[in-house]
Amino acid sequence: MNFTRAIVRVPGPDATQGLTSAGLGAADLEKLKVQHAAYVDALGLEVTRLEALPGCPDAYFVEDAAVLVAELAVLTRPGVPSRRPEVDAIETTVRSFFPVVQRLTEPATLDGGDVLQIDRRVYVGLSARTNKEGAEQLRAALAPWGYAVVPVSVPEGLHLKSNVTWVGDAVVVTRALAAEFKDFDQIVVPDEESYASNVLMVNGKLLVPTGFPRTLELLSRYRVVELDQSEVRKLDGALTCMSLRF
Repeated sequence: MNFTRAIVRVPGPDATQGLTSAGLGAADLEKLKVQHAAYVDALGLEVTRLEALPGCPDAYFVEDAAVLVAELAVLTRPGVPSRRPEVDAIETTVRSFFPVVQRLTEPATLDGGDVLQIDRRVYVGLSARTNKEGAEQLRAALAPWGYAVVPVSVPEGLHLKSNVTWVGDAVVVTRALAAEFKDFDQIVVPDEESYASNVLMVNGKLLVPTGFPRTLELLSRYRVVELDQSEVRKLDGALTCMSLRF
């Protein structure tokens, strides 16, 4: 996918205290910062860096706060109440780039990590963080611009994009969601490497987490850049989570 800009937020001093169910041990803050900086550099885009947001340890996962398409931005309503201040904190920046901005309202919940755009189709994962009302409000916001919203139940993992990402000509997908995306060419990751289903295509360059050799072999036809995500993974994060690209 082709992008020119990205919005990121610097991990704060409390970033390792964020929400997590990964069970992989405590994250190292300094290592996390190094990995985040390497990720931002690898994007190769014009980057707007937002300062850390004290009291919101997950705020550097900026993708959850907004859904961006070419014509407009939709500010989300995260499923965990403690994360909702992140949306207020990013609103001014989003509005500086998008003349049309809409915002989800109660009782909708939606995390951006549950939203996968493939051309004019927008898949919305119904998960612990995103409900049917969130999907419906997003549909109402996007429909006037010609987008079709397709709800998808998330069988495992935190978000839809914990299971599937789009690389321009295929989906990289876990076995658990392969049937839902049967209309697309598929790269099905091995069960033991399910984390590697979250990859990020940026202007012909495919960012991939290190440590997943079988998936790396499946992706050999792409121009791959491996990035260490060990600390991000401990905090339920992945490559798509840490930027808003447009």
